[in-house]
Amino acid sequence: MRKGHAAKVAAVTTAAIAVVYAACVTVLNLVISGHLAAQADARLSARLDELRQHPAGITQVSRPGVASDPDDALPVLSWLVDAGHRVIASTPGAPQLPASLVSDARDRQTVTATLGRPGAFRLKLARNGSGWLVAGLSLAGDRRTERLLLTGELAAAPVLLLAMFGGALLIGLRAQAPVEQSRRRQLEFTADASHELRTPLSVIQAETDLALASPREAVDYRDALARVRAEGDRLRRLVEDMLWLARFDSHPPHREEGPVDLATLARACADRFRSVGPAVTTAVTADPALINAPPEWIDRLAGVLLDNACRHAGPEGQVRIAVGLSGSRATLTVEDSGPGIPADQRPRLFDRFSRATEQGSGAGLGLAIGDSVVRSTGGRWEVGDSPLGGARLAVSWRHA
Repeated sequence: MRKGHAAKVAAVTTAAIAVVYAACVTVLNLVISGHLAAQADARLSARLDELRQHPAGITQVSRPGVASDPDDALPVLSWLVDAGHRVIASTPGAPQLPASLVSDARDRQTVTATLGRPGAFRLKLARNGSGWLVAGLSLAGDRRTERLLLTGELAAAPVLLLAMFGGALLIGLRAQAPVEQSRRRQLEFTADASHELRTPLSVIQAETDLALASPREAVDYRDALARVRAEGDRLRRLVEDMLWLARFDSHPPHREEGPVDLATLARACADRFRSVGPAVTTAVTADPALINAPPEWIDRLAGVLLDNACRHAGPEGQVRIAVGLSGSRATLTVEDSGPGIPADQRPRLFDRFSRATEQGSGAGLGLAIGDSVVRSTGGRWEVGDSPLGGARLAVSWRHA
């Protein structure tokens, strides 16, 4: 469908260009024809002026002094016509001039006519007492120039239009690619969001149906309400993450940048997550390590990375958060001892609702949120394997 739409747009564009090309070629041909006619009229006028001053020269052939083009060397022929429109003198070799032609053309002074086998001539008339002086120039050269021009234009038209169609098609496909990708991602997001929302809602409905099916002890109702609350908390976190991403994509919040010390932030995040389960350690080799970014964004990014690492490492695993400097960049690194990230899953690691492994209970929005923060703050991702045995996720920024 995308290629078909792009082809239709390219065809319409090519048709419009074809119309413009035809109009431009027509105007160009008219201009060139007018220029050639003006040159011929100038030579004819000059010849008539010579004949007025030297009437005897009518029997001589008039040629230009120097001609770089053979067509410019065509002679100007002359005729002397009496009052009865009979030719009484002419240039040797000049074709017969019909009397009716002089009679028809005398009111217009300049006319184009066909004189037998020589072909078309441009004729100009001037009064000579009671008769007429007529100067004529063959248009064979002008007609050949016009034919060559038209042949070149017709030969160039298919090449030009084919190139325009191909270029328009290529541009259309490339221009549609981001739109198509965005449309597909939106459809995938809608489908994945529906699936993720349906799971806790189904659990809540099942728990309430079981609780209402038959009388139970108070402790059983308490257990059912606890499971409903847990699913409600999961549903709330999922909705909050989806709203955060939607708002961030449509209207990114105002960036109040300030110097953020990655070392201090890493220690604070490690303290928050030490009670989660796995052993969380810090490795700070640069203190302080300052970057320019909104502090709350970087804090959320660090929280996402640590939460993701703790869930995949498990209660008995290990998690390490490190801060270091490399050249002009400061790096925040989070490693875990979990199953790691398969190489074939890394290209889609930051897609929404994408999970690298089946381990963990997240919805697949944490790293998507982290990626939005990284892209908005000018950071760079590095994804690899950790010496702890699991994944290694690092983000670097320019050091303030």
